[in-house]
Amino acid sequence: SFYTRRCITEDLSWSLVTVLPLTELCLQHIAHNFENNPILNDLLPEHQKKVVERLSTSLPLTVTANTVSHEEYWKRCCMERWQVCDVSNYGDSWKRMFFERHLENILKFFIPNTTDPEQVLELIPLCKDYVRKLEINQFLPPLQVDPKEEGQDLSDAEDEAEIGEVYKHHYNLKELITSLPHLEELHLIYDVKSCGMNFEWNLFNFTELDCSNLASAVKMCRNLKVFKLTRSKADDEKIKLLARNLQHHPCLLELDLSHNLIRDHGAQALGKLISHSRLETLNLCNNQICHLGAQALAQGLAESSTLTSLNLRLNFVEDKGGEAIGRALLTNTSLKCLHLGSNNLSEPTAAVFSQVLAQNTSLMSINFSCNHLGLDGGKQLLEGLANNKTLTELDLRHAEVEQETDFLIHEILWANREAVRLASLQHPTTEPL
Repeated sequence: SFYTRRCITEDLSWSLVTVLPLTELCLQHIAHNFENNPILNDLLPEHQKKVVERLSTSLPLTVTANTVSHEEYWKRCCMERWQVCDVSNYGDSWKRMFFERHLENILKFFIPNTTDPEQVLELIPLCKDYVRKLEINQFLPPLQVDPKEEGQDLSDAEDEAEIGEVYKHHYNLKELITSLPHLEELHLIYDVKSCGMNFEWNLFNFTELDCSNLASAVKMCRNLKVFKLTRSKADDEKIKLLARNLQHHPCLLELDLSHNLIRDHGAQALGKLISHSRLETLNLCNNQICHLGAQALAQGLAESSTLTSLNLRLNFVEDKGGEAIGRALLTNTSLKCLHLGSNNLSEPTAAVFSQVLAQNTSLMSINFSCNHLGLDGGKQLLEGLANNKTLTELDLRHAEVEQETDFLIHEILWANREAVRLASLQHPTTEPL
């Protein structure tokens, strides 16, 4: 009989390594079907990491927000979306950065009466555990409908003004920010960026209704520590409303109202706020505060035991206001930094501050730049500094002080700074800087 011989050649490329273990196949399947079945917490830590590495950054937030806590995933989400990503501004948390910036972007381009409010509200359960700071530098007004298209007769100028008013209000933050339990910082600018050829003055209005909504919202943000409302044309009436709502706030430490339209009545309300709150920092740079407002702030300062920094640069307090603030500092023991640059101050203010520098032991920095202190004013400040050991900064640029006086003042300040440095080396602080 005849037998046929069968030959099977060996596949040299075959290897056991190319066959994926069952565990890997399972992890691939979990990652592929994550949107429908987001099981992650039931896996071992090393398996969780492998699944997360395979997850797409385009998965819906409803799936990932409260399921994926791995920073590597949120880092990928941030890096793919934004060119500049400085995580140190977000407590070194990529997840926090993603949700804060994502929410900010939605708010910056929210158009009242056009954008669906649910776009914001549906984010609350997803981001409320991660948002600690919001910086919104733009608020868009509603789209103005042409009344002619609506078939309305606008021959009456009053009707026209009334309808115009309706289209000025911006997004009401109240429901959102009162639902963010960890919100500690809120920075707002009621402005429109890059409006181009569509420029209209009413785009930049911070209305009474905006202010009323904001005031009641901030009052209810019980963990808010820093509140900034800048470059928003906020006037006295609006500041009075905000100040009333911020009185007795349990956590607010820093208030920045710079670059607004605050006059004396607004400053008087803020003077009362200083004495009825735990405020540590107040920035009123570039407003329209005159001596009456400064005197009210001085009274609040005399009664405050918490305020450490007051910035009144670019106002109009003049000597009556400057002297009042100086007299308050004869009794105040909390203030460390004072900025009175560009306030049309002269020798009488320097005379009071000479006495302050001789007695006060808490002030570390004073800025008198761009005033008219003159030769005599400079000499009086120098006399006051003779035995002062705490002041380490005194800015006298463009204050018309004699060069020799300025040199002698800086010698004293240098010695004080050196003493502070040596003391810190001998007794290093245990508190974080």
